[in-house]
Parts: sequence; structure tokens; C-alpha cells
Amino acid sequence: MFPGIDGFHWTFGHILFLSLFFIVVATIFTTVISAVWQTRRDFCNHHALEFCWKSDFEELPASDRRCRHELAGRVNSRTCNNSFDCRHCSEYAHFAALPATGTTHSSGLYYPDDRYYHRGHTWVKLADYDTVLVGLDDFSSRMVGVPESIAMPQIGADVELNQVAWRMKKNGREILVRAPIEGKVVSLGGPKEGWYLQIRPRFDLNSPATLRHLLRGPEVNGWLNREMERLQLQLRAQNTPPALADGGTILPDLMDAIPEADWDTVLADTFLEV
Repeated sequence: MFPGIDGFHWTFGHILFLSLFFIVVATIFTTVISAVWQTRRDFCNHHALEFCWKSDFEELPASDRRCRHELAGRVNSRTCNNSFDCRHCSEYAHFAALPATGTTHSSGLYYPDDRYYHRGHTWVKLADYDTVLVGLDDFSSRMVGVPESIAMPQIGADVELNQVAWRMKKNGREILVRAPIEGKVVSLGGPKEGWYLQIRPRFDLNSPATLRHLLRGPEVNGWLNREMERLQLQLRAQNTPPALADGGTILPDLMDAIPEADWDTVLADTFLEV
């Protein structure tokens, strides 16, 4: 069927076959090149990473996708359908105008009002006019305690919202901490400093929409109460000691205090891994 093979003779059928064959090959080649170019462009434009997070978000249990306005008591029940990114929610202004009935009681944990909180248990605090500090919240800090090792991004690296900002290891388990904001890393901290990253956000901090996706006020308490209930249920295994101290506060170094617990599940739910 191909030239150069013994017994080959040019006929109309051969010409037609070879024409169709090379058209198919050219089409496949063009498709592959186009797909590679599109993938590269998407990564450069951060679209691929955003798609990955949206896919992860859809796999989270419905109980972990509750709208911030439900957490604040503004509505009775509402599931977020915007991947926790209130900056692109067409209904945000409507619900935000409703009175919040939730409380600001923090169950003995340290959640100061000058910070914004991500549902992956990190916080954002304004450092100066164009940078923010990022750290672990009190819930996750008490749970993990002192990490065995920390893998941080390089200064100058870009971090993407809801993607891995840094990695930690504790008791042989890797913990992937999601970034609460997108931007460029300008400085590195750690547990001793009380913060992990200093970031120059990609968007203007003077715009109220830049940090709108993060929780504040009564929203924090509603979310935190659900997280405490989840943790208590997950750690109530047979022959397991109480997970929380009297008054409902998480014990320090909880992973060391209860090493036999199902920490793979607990860490996945806490840091929004799927």
C-alpha cells in the first residue's frame, strides 16, 4: 500500500488511500500541537490551576462547601457554587447586606479581628500598603504542633490562590497548605516568626474585592464551630482519648497527643485535600 514496498503500483486507490492517510496524520499532528500550545497558554494565564481547584472543590463534601453567608447566619442554608471565590459571585452584594446573626465567640482559639481567614486554615494580615503576611491559623497550628520539616517556595516565586503555598511534614505525613491569596513571595518566615510567607498580592489591596473571598467576623465563628464538630467526630474512635480539652479548646500538639487517630482523613479535610 506504500511506495517502496515490493509489488507496489500507483493506482487511483493507492493515491486516494495515501491522501486520506496523510490528511489524518496532519490532522492529528495539528491537534496535538494546538493542545500543547493551549495548555501552555492556560498555565501562563493561570487558567489550568484554577480549573484544578474547581475540580477539587466539586469533590469536597457538601458540608464543607457551605456559603459564608450561611456561616454568618444571614441565610438558613446555602451551598457555595463559586469555589469559595466571592469576588466572582453575582449574589454576594445581596446576601452581604443581610444582618448577620452569628456570634464572634472563638471557642478559646486565637482568631484576632485584624486578619482574614481562608477555609484551608490559613490567615492573611495586612503588612504594609502593598504586602500581606500569611500564616497557619490557631486550629491547624495546635493540631500540627511543630512540623518535622517545611518546604517553602523561593523568594520571587508566584503563588496561586487555593494551590499549594508550602509543604510540611509531621509524623511522616506530608501536609499541603493552600495559598489564601495569589501573588509574589517577597519574604519567608516560619513557626518561630508566627507567619510563613510575605506576599505582594497580584491585585490592588485598596480594592475591597481583593480579600472578599476570605472569612471575617461572625463567618469565622460559624465556620470554626463546624470544623470543631468535624474534628471531634473524626477523633472519637474506640479507645481514643478526648480530642479537646475542657471548654472545647484543641489540645496543643494534637497529632502527637493522639498518634493512633486517622490523621490522613483529618489532615485532608482540614487542609482541603481531596
